[in-house]
Amino acid sequence: MVTPAGTERPRVSGRPTAIDLFAGAGGLSLGFEQAGFDVLAAVDYDPVHLLVHKYNFPHCEVLCRDAHRLTGAQVLEAARVGARKTRPGQPWSGTIDAVIGGPSCQGFSTGGLRDDDDERNQLIVEFVRLVCEIKPRVVCLENVPGLLEPRFDDIRTRAIKKLRNAGYALSGADGWYSATDFGVPQARKRVVILGVLDGPAPDSLEIAGGTAPTVGNALEGLPLIEEYPELLVGDATHLHADDVARRLQATASYARRLSGVAEANDLARARAIDSALLTCSLRTVHTPATVTRFAATEPGTVEPKSRLYRLPLDGVSRTLRAGTGRERGAHTSPRPIHPLLPRVITVREAARLHGYPDWFRLNGTSWHGHRQIGNSVPPPLARAAGDVLRRVLGAHPRRPRTVMELGEAAWCRTSPQDAAALVGAVANQLPPQRSRAE
Repeated sequence: MVTPAGTERPRVSGRPTAIDLFAGAGGLSLGFEQAGFDVLAAVDYDPVHLLVHKYNFPHCEVLCRDAHRLTGAQVLEAARVGARKTRPGQPWSGTIDAVIGGPSCQGFSTGGLRDDDDERNQLIVEFVRLVCEIKPRVVCLENVPGLLEPRFDDIRTRAIKKLRNAGYALSGADGWYSATDFGVPQARKRVVILGVLDGPAPDSLEIAGGTAPTVGNALEGLPLIEEYPELLVGDATHLHADDVARRLQATASYARRLSGVAEANDLARARAIDSALLTCSLRTVHTPATVTRFAATEPGTVEPKSRLYRLPLDGVSRTLRAGTGRERGAHTSPRPIHPLLPRVITVREAARLHGYPDWFRLNGTSWHGHRQIGNSVPPPLARAAGDVLRRVLGAHPRRPRTVMELGEAAWCRTSPQDAAALVGAVANQLPPQRSRAE
């Protein structure tokens, strides 16, 4: 690729580096790692999310801070620490190739009340400010399609203008992508804005082509959790031998990739996998009346009383929603009804519908786990963005040969208070708690 001045853009040797702002549990981090990036630092102000990120990306340095009070220098210092853990014994120039992030989008979201004055709308401005301070070679900004509505023209225009004034040529600022176009069995729409310092603008994301996998493809090989009473009190168990065999014998390529049966076709570091371990599968107990109603609900329709949607086995899921955090009353997200069983889906089943591999662990509570999925970018969509930017950088990374051990399982069962201590959160920058009545 050639810059406007006609000089050849310097190529990145090895794996390019990235920083994930508003990282959450790590959907963007995982997708960019699969595309060949080393994510050196992840920033979020929710310690529960960051501790889950730390579990899945133990070499990445986490920084629990409010973006409004954060400087680019602080983020770069976290990246320096992350570089030392990710590449021990190797010198690092201090250059960041990519800054990626999905600023909180509930103020723009069609899944709830869109609020022109929601203070979270300003987080896009903070993202842009940090990009301008850090000056990465490329940038990826992800958000919901509501960002494109006329009511948000002012904030969107200001953010885009500031990026362009800083020298970034942009693409993707006038449309959205569907996750189904990238091999995800979920009708989830997202805006993905890509930028290149000193241009030209990057290409659009490359559509995967073909038919998206179905809900049935996604759930294949997962066990009948009703046979595991321990899942009434915890989210993890070791599977019976016949369930291990069923997982290994899945035929859908989508399920085989996520379960680790098929060899990964990406550039992420391999994780140590126990094929007999099932995680993120805490059972939800329904009343007999609810079970009866769920059983009578046809797949692809809504149960009248709860208004919950029943997943179609041969179709794709609707968008998985996040609910609200503690600062917004801690409201539970509506969870779809399983296509074959009279219950809502588990966090692991939701993770399959989102494109997360089975080794990826979310928080052990249903509320936190489903919220982390609903707030995150499907990794296959994130990977498509990463592929575009990796090509812009001229990088040809290899998949590391070493297998990475995951973090401490207890990190995925930690209370907000303990999580805050473990990630070094600053007390006055934590999400405030608000009662449901407010």
